[in-house]
Amino acid sequence: MKKDRIVITGMGAVTPVGIGVPAYWQSLVNGKGGVSQITRFDSSSLPVHIAAEVKGFDATEFLPKKLVRETDIFMHFALVAAQEALRESGCLDSVDPKRVGIVMGTSLSGITTIAQTQQECDEKQAYKVSPRFVPKVLGNIAASQIAIAYGIRGPSLTVNTACSSGVDAIGTASMLLSMGEADVVIAVGAESVLCAIMVSGLAQSRALSTRNDTPETACRPFDLTRDGFVIGEGGGALILETEEHARKRGADVKAELLGYASNTDGYHVTSPDPEGVGAIFAMEKALEKAGLHPEEVGYINAHGTSTKVGDEMETVAIKKVFGDYAKKLPVSSTKGATGHLMGAGGITETIACIQAIREGMLPPTLNYQQPDPACDLDVIPNQARSARIRVAMSNAFGFGGQNASVIVGKYEK
Repeated sequence: MKKDRIVITGMGAVTPVGIGVPAYWQSLVNGKGGVSQITRFDSSSLPVHIAAEVKGFDATEFLPKKLVRETDIFMHFALVAAQEALRESGCLDSVDPKRVGIVMGTSLSGITTIAQTQQECDEKQAYKVSPRFVPKVLGNIAASQIAIAYGIRGPSLTVNTACSSGVDAIGTASMLLSMGEADVVIAVGAESVLCAIMVSGLAQSRALSTRNDTPETACRPFDLTRDGFVIGEGGGALILETEEHARKRGADVKAELLGYASNTDGYHVTSPDPEGVGAIFAMEKALEKAGLHPEEVGYINAHGTSTKVGDEMETVAIKKVFGDYAKKLPVSSTKGATGHLMGAGGITETIACIQAIREGMLPPTLNYQQPDPACDLDVIPNQARSARIRVAMSNAFGFGGQNASVIVGKYEK
């Protein structure tokens, strides 16, 4: 039986460099960075004082005040990104609510509410906790709140695969569509881990950049002098539909989902396999599922976190998968601008791939100054590049050895 194609009809983004897909995209191609001093809490006693916060964001401008009070900040990002994507798609106007699904991707769910509540309890020396506490911190409640807001009654799943969560949300959504469980699925990724306990934990593991005096250039993927990633936050959403459903309702298709694959390294809880075995397999399997030769990929949005081990591993994996073509293949990491959005990154970076195809521009890797012989790829340093491409890949690799790759392409009837 011929498999129905899966298309993308709506996109939404809340990021440190722009709220809404147009603002996000313009910041990427204009080389605008979002990293600065932490303002969300007092970080003076910590070794790291920098992050990529979503600034100028007032959830009450988009959502009812009661809903904002009852939800964690990562849910605010999820709800607003989903709102934009659904509005652009218009998919709910003529579809049975039972045929609409949601897949939510998040790594640490309501960690900021947990940390704040524990601090308040310690200060008061009493555990008088709000009845809203539990639904504010559960990861699946973000999907539930979206369903409640729009009367959605189809499948609802939440995936937690560390920093691969966003790409895995896309992949899981595509599986629901391919299985006939839904006609439309909203794939959402959202994260906000800006609290002292998380910054301290990641800093102690030496995962974070300590360039506190120069935050705007702290995240420098693939650069020889990189010293760790910068925490970011935000949300992203994509509306996925079967091509048949999208065409019947006359939808404006943004791109086609061509391939997706995920796996695990089975190697270490935090370090990636240095030979990139899992990353290689994820990229190869995504290409196989898409029915593509490596030379047909025009751009890769790399995981590229700005860690020494991670960037080297991804370079090794890309060179293994793409062979000699890897020398010509444009690769960039938009984390130089946004920081590491964790569960939200997989979706916002896939949006960057879709926009690169639609707009004919490849976003740059910011803060790239000193080439690293171990990362000898064409990383599109510092300035966007004009290029007409038809296919793009996005990689996401996370703690626990999680690996995921997704491929999107220009839609052709």
